[in-house]
Formats: sequence, structure tokens, C-alpha cells
Amino acid sequence: MTNHWIDYQNSDVIMAIGVNTAENHPVSMKWINRARARGAKLIAVDPRFTRTAAAADLHVPIRPGTDIAFLGGLINYALQNNLIQEEYVRNYTNASYLIHPDFAFHDGVFSGLDTNKYDKASWAYQTGPDGAVRKDPTLQDPQCVFQLLKKHYARYTPEKVSQITGCPVETFLKAAELFCSTGRPDKAGNILYAMGITQHTYGSQNVRAIAILQLLLGNIGIAGGGVNAQRGEANVQGSTDMALLYHYLPGYLGHPKAALHPTLKDYIEKETPKTSYWSNKPKFLVSLLKAWYGQAATADNDFAYDYLPKLDARDHSHISIFEHMAAGEIKGFFAWGQNPAVGGPQAMFERSALEKLDWMVVVDIFETETAAFWKRPGANPQSIKTEVFLLPAAISYEKEGSVANSGRWIQWRYKACDPPGEARSDLWIADRLYKAIRAEYEKGGVFPDPILNLTWDYGGAGEGEPDTSRVALEINGYDTATGSPLANFPALKDDGSTACGCWIYSGYYNDLNNPPCKKRQKEEAGIGTHPNWAYAWPLNRRILYNRCSSDPAGKPWNAAAPVIWWENGEWKRNDVPDFGWKAADGSMIPPEKSAANPFIMLPEGQGRLFAAAMADGPFPEHYEPVESPVANLLSRQQNNPVVVFLPSARKWTAAAVGEFPLVATTYRLSEHWQSGIMTRNSPWLNELMPEMFVEISPGLARKLGIASGDKVVVYNRRSAIIAKACVTPRLQPLVIGGQEVEVVGMPWHWGYQGLSAGPSANELTPHVGDANTNIPEYKAFLCAIRRA
Repeated sequence: MTNHWIDYQNSDVIMAIGVNTAENHPVSMKWINRARARGAKLIAVDPRFTRTAAAADLHVPIRPGTDIAFLGGLINYALQNNLIQEEYVRNYTNASYLIHPDFAFHDGVFSGLDTNKYDKASWAYQTGPDGAVRKDPTLQDPQCVFQLLKKHYARYTPEKVSQITGCPVETFLKAAELFCSTGRPDKAGNILYAMGITQHTYGSQNVRAIAILQLLLGNIGIAGGGVNAQRGEANVQGSTDMALLYHYLPGYLGHPKAALHPTLKDYIEKETPKTSYWSNKPKFLVSLLKAWYGQAATADNDFAYDYLPKLDARDHSHISIFEHMAAGEIKGFFAWGQNPAVGGPQAMFERSALEKLDWMVVVDIFETETAAFWKRPGANPQSIKTEVFLLPAAISYEKEGSVANSGRWIQWRYKACDPPGEARSDLWIADRLYKAIRAEYEKGGVFPDPILNLTWDYGGAGEGEPDTSRVALEINGYDTATGSPLANFPALKDDGSTACGCWIYSGYYNDLNNPPCKKRQKEEAGIGTHPNWAYAWPLNRRILYNRCSSDPAGKPWNAAAPVIWWENGEWKRNDVPDFGWKAADGSMIPPEKSAANPFIMLPEGQGRLFAAAMADGPFPEHYEPVESPVANLLSRQQNNPVVVFLPSARKWTAAAVGEFPLVATTYRLSEHWQSGIMTRNSPWLNELMPEMFVEISPGLARKLGIASGDKVVVYNRRSAIIAKACVTPRLQPLVIGGQEVEVVGMPWHWGYQGLSAGPSANELTPHVGDANTNIPEYKAFLCAIRRA
């Protein structure tokens, strides 16, 4: 998330793709409408005519799973019609970098493919005798990124985009003309996205395609621009920041791997780049270890690095966990605030996998489908050995602490009331669990040191609630000698003198009496950054990469909404600079020097149009979803060649297109939230949206003899569910390569528990994952429908 919701008011064109922002993020529409009041346009790219589409200036219907084809078409349109912001591209991206002479792309495959993995040697930059990257400032060399980019996307013509996506050519051209108009230096284009972009076997590349388009148009780092993920709830951003993803430590530090990083020295040498702000990674990691292990972490024992568990060679993502669970390789499982029996892909498989556990702990506000998997329809409790513990939790209004929103703003949320009965906050539950585990290890154990030496000084004696301010101080960071909070992360050291639980958050709680995350002061004048309202990581920056808001000489591209600019020998600021702007002696670093490194978190210092770090190609390429009714019209490579395809998916994937001709997608509703546990236990919300349904077009309804309100069976090889038919013109058939394809849509909020019960759409979704993140492909799969 480069910008924030309030900044949407500075946009000239907003494109919502893979997100129904009016329905799922309604507050964001306030700022979108603020922009539209001064003439901004809204484009909604979605298979359905959603509430966002109803409010938009242009609705662009595309088939689920064809976002790269559509975005690639926009990239090609901008390049072919000279609508890119060339000065921005030349100076702030790697467009001029020369790529290895052996790099190639042919018929859907990049050079280096070996079975289902790429050898990336040919994707490297060319270097000279001094080790420096070779560049062509004219952007004419055929091996420079810019020319390779033009060649790659030249195939994405309006006609080809239309054939793949089903979007009429004239509609595509309207969208392309409108959004690419933001390539003008004084215009700002904003792209909003959500799970409709990410939940695909090429979801990471969908996001990359958005980033490439925004870099070409000069829309990164400016007010009203950016690549902006709409989060589904208040603390999704915070959960990833704090490493609820298995392959990260807090602050996006890569988790150590046993084979690569057996010692701290190995980790630092292999994971610390020589350039970019990540060169400070040793300070971040050592301070994290000091926060966790305190006095037990010293230079003599590598700051207790050996205490950290190391990743083995196996995949530990969600879909793989359930594969291992089904194979009997996992004994225990915590489902803390999640409900995979409804929210997981191929849900019937995941529910059955839970039967192979010895024990499971569910922490939630109601008995979820996961907690009650043993009494689901068709289950035999007597044959299930899993022991289930259900710990009643407090909801957000019943506990205190900080949360991070879509714009990276960390805000303190106060407790409104006590939780009912025996329900307790997550912090209380975690505190009691740790203390109980420590008590057992005090009696002995194979290796008790990591447990007994853990720093755990948050109060909460007896039945008392731990002190959230103590947790916040640890996350913020403090001086280990004095205990005083650190001002921010530039103060972190790698010698053990500082402790910090999450380096990117450092600064959010640096004043114990008036921490920045509790500030609520509106901006009186400016461009809407509101710097004294909460705290935005990193360093309270509201717009990332903001050096790009001005040209290399420091002149703002858009004088009406300047972010950072050079004037009278100094930097003027409407935001905290996201670049090296001040030298150690306090003098200002001039614009021509800072212009060389506007993307300080990348080793190149410049935005990546070409990204060799991706698992499935340095440029996004269109592939069909794993389940598709049509052949890939761009190449013979039907699917992403390095897709994560697990055993259960191979067994149950619907390959027979004739048997399952309908393209299905899933989505959320305003009336229900996530797996529905909170909302389906609310009578008022159940009255508004009482039961599971499937949206189908009027034409498909006529073919199947179905009327709105009829019960139908939606089925594929994985499962069959019963739902009410919602016959609506919001969905229309799309013509794909001359073939008419019907799209159907389903919400996924229902399950077999709660006041309103029903089947989950995720009984039908496949157990396949993105090549980079392993996120499941919820948004495009095949099914069939018949009358119940």
C-alpha cells in the first residue's frame, strides 16, 4: 500500500480492479467521491456489475483470471501511444539496465525453465569489469529492460485482450485512453486492488503488472497515485507486518532457513545487501533478538540466534499445512481467529484433514465450523480422535491495543466494554499459554532455554490482563541500558544496545505519555497527509517513494499537490521524505544526488520494470487459471509453469471442461464478514442477507430452466453445494476467442454453524497456489449448475 485512503481525493483517475470497494470498503468511497467532485473518473474492472461499477464512470467486464491480459494491454497501449512519463521512467526505474544476452522468452516460457522451476542465470543484469550494471540511457539497446518490455507486451493488442478477457475492444480502448491519460506529469492515476487480484496462481504477477503500469505512467510516489491494496479488515496490514506469514520475522525480515542460515553470520552475509536501506538488516535482526531474549542474548552467543527455529525445505503455507495434516504429519494445530473449515480452499478436504490431528485449539468468539468440524454434516464423531479445545475470545470492541489499517496508519483502539462470561482478549490468552508452558519447562525438557530465557514482562499477574503499553514499548524499541523508548528505527544498533520487536513500527510508541499512535489531530492545511493523526510506518511516511513526486531537479511534477520538492536550497515537505535527503552533518542532500536512489528499499535504488526475484518470470505473462474452459490464446503454455500444484488438487481438479463449462468466482458481501462467524450470529444481518446464493445471468437461467429463487446444485469434482439462484443482469456471458463463456458468482460467508447455516463456496475451490506466495486460486475455477 503506497498511499492511503484520504489521499484518494488527489487522484484524477481511479481504477478499481479485483476489488468491489463501494461494497466491501465503503468508507473509501468518501475519498473517491471527494476526487470525483472535482472531476476525477472512476473505472471498475470486474466480471460482475457491482455496486462499484454502478457508481463508476466506466465498467470494464473481464473474465475471472485474465487480469494480466487486461493490464498487459494497458501497458502496451501506453508504450505504443507514447503516453508514458518518459523522464520518470528514464530516471526512476531500471528501464535502462541491460539484461544478460541469453535472456529469452518463447511461447509463454522464459529462459531457464527446468521442469517446474526456473534457473534465473539468464535473467541477471549485465555488469562491467568494475561490477557495475551496464546501462543504456537512450533506452534503445535491444537488451535494455525498456526494449524487452516493449517487445514482451507488443503481443497484448486491444484485439487480443478482447479475445482473452471478453471485454469489448471499444470498452478496452475507453479504459486505456482514460487511465493512460494519467501519464501526464500533472495527473495522478490510482489503482485499487484486493483479493480479486491476489487469489490466483499468478496473483503476485497480477500485482507486478499493476506496478509496472504505474511506474510507466509515473504514478508511484505521488499524491493521488500508487498501488493500493484495500484491506478486508482493520488489522490485516498489522498481521503481515507482525509476521503471521510463515516465511517472515516481524518487519518483513526473511525467516532463517536451516540449509542456508545455520549461524547468525550466515544469515547476515547472505541476506544483507550492500546497497539499499536493507543494508541495515543486521541492526533490525539483532534488535529483534534482544527484544525476545533480553539479557540471554549476547554477542558471545550470537544474540541467541540459535534459539530461533529454522525453516526446513518443506513448504509451510496454508495449503501445504493441510496437505501435511491430511498425511498425518502434523499433531497439533492452533486456529486463532481463523476458520479454514469455511475459508480454506477445497474446504471438504481441509475439514477431513482436521480428523488426523491429535489436538486442535480454536480461539474465537463463537463456536466456528473449524471448532465443530467433528459434528459437521456427514461426519462420524466416534471415528474422529482429534481433541478440540475452544477458547472464548474477546471481539475488537472488548480489548485495547494498536491496529494498522490499509494506509499503514497505526492507531490505538480503546476498549469499549468487557467481554462476556469467560471470554478473554488474545493478549490474555497468549500470556496465560506462555506462562503455563514455561511452568512445564521449569520442571525439565529436552531444550528448555528458548522458553525459559524468553523476555516476557508484560504484567498480568494472576487473572489480570497484561499491560498493552508494555507490549507496545517492546514493539517500538528501547535502549537496553536505560529502558527508554527509541525515537525511531535509525537509532537501532547491531551491538545489543537496542531492542525492537518490529523495526518498521519503531517510532509509533516513542513517547510513553503521548505516543504518536494515539494522536488525533486533523490537518489544517496541506494535501491530506494528516501527519499528526496516528502514526504511519515507516517513520510516519504517508506516501512511499515520495522522491518520485518531483523531477530529478526537485521540481514537483504537479504543483497543485506537491509532496516533497526542492526550493531555495532546501527540501520543502508535505510528508516525511522517503529517501536520503539530509546528510549526517545536517546539510541538505541536493536533488540531483537523491534522484539516483528514489526507491531506497531496492538494491538498485530504482523501480523494477524487470524483476528477476519473481519465481515465475521477470515480466508478468498471461496464463489461464488451472481450471479454464478455453485454451491460452497468447501461447501454448496453458498454465503458470511453476504453479504450486499439490496432490489433492491433482486428484480433484476439474479438467473435463465439457462436464464443467461455467467459470466461477467468489466474493464478499457488505452484510457478512469473512467466514461469517460474527455476522451470521447477528439476527439483523441475517435478515438482510439470509442464505447462500449463486448469481447467474438471465441467459444461463433460461438455458437451465431456472428462475430466481429456485434451489440449484452447484458442483464440480470437489463437491456439490445447494444454493438459491439469483438471476441477475449483473453477470453477462463473455465471448472468449469466439466462444461464449458464462460466469457465475458466489459469496463464501456461509457454513454449518451459527444462526444462519449454509454451504461454503470454498467447498468448490481448488487446492492450488501462486508460485511466489502460495495463495490459493479462489477467484477462477470451473463448475456446473443444475436444478436441485
